[in-house]
Amino acid sequence: MNSPTHPALAVQVRDASVVYQTADSPVHALSHINLAIAEGEFVSLIGPSGCGKTTLVRVIADLEKISEGQVLVNGVSPHDARLARAYGYVFQAPALFPWRTVLGNVTLPLQIQGRSRDEAKKIALLQLAQVGLTGFEGKYPWQLSGGMQQRVSIARALSFEPRILMMDEPFGALDEITRDRLNEQLQQLWLRERRTVMFVTHSIAEAVYLSTRIVVMSPRPGRIVKIIESTLPNERHLGLRDSPEFAALAHEVREALADGHHG
Repeated sequence: MNSPTHPALAVQVRDASVVYQTADSPVHALSHINLAIAEGEFVSLIGPSGCGKTTLVRVIADLEKISEGQVLVNGVSPHDARLARAYGYVFQAPALFPWRTVLGNVTLPLQIQGRSRDEAKKIALLQLAQVGLTGFEGKYPWQLSGGMQQRVSIARALSFEPRILMMDEPFGALDEITRDRLNEQLQQLWLRERRTVMFVTHSIAEAVYLSTRIVVMSPRPGRIVKIIESTLPNERHLGLRDSPEFAALAHEVREALADGHHG
């Protein structure tokens, strides 16, 4: 039985490797990854481009297959977890249907699941309120800013109440001011709901601000160089970025990234 001090594991990755077979020679994307993520954690993956961050998340989401090792999501295979709708996935681009309204985009997966129109609408309105988009239900994606489009994408991912939220650089293409605001809103959303979050980023400041743990990865083949536990309080505000604790964590991440390159 899991106690409050020992929550259940949401994700277990054991000695997992991914090798792509190409016409020239095999490409080793991930090498012997070991990672355990408890329910309710906010874990960021950070590393240089091409280090396998997205590949690791896609493996856990059953969008890629491992070459060796084992991956469990909520104690079952990624395939079974996907069929059980255990996770929501937010991609780098919002991937909204331009001919559907904001409400129509969020209700679509619910209707595909067989929910009634009224039930789907009720759930969608609730999730849109959670991400601060009440009043924009009738707008189309092209009428929204990039940041608002990503909030629609997050609402859609949360609409079927997944236990795990996977986010692949969702704010990477946004300007710094919008990114800061969405970081703050995402942190507040996590604090309210305590879903398990896996978050891919290239930003040290973003990883430190959002995460309970930061997984630092090396250049290809992707390895875990270091896992850094956050010393920041669970409830955070942007002013923390000027604190000595924040600076110390950012320095530790930066040093681990440098070690990964040298290794």
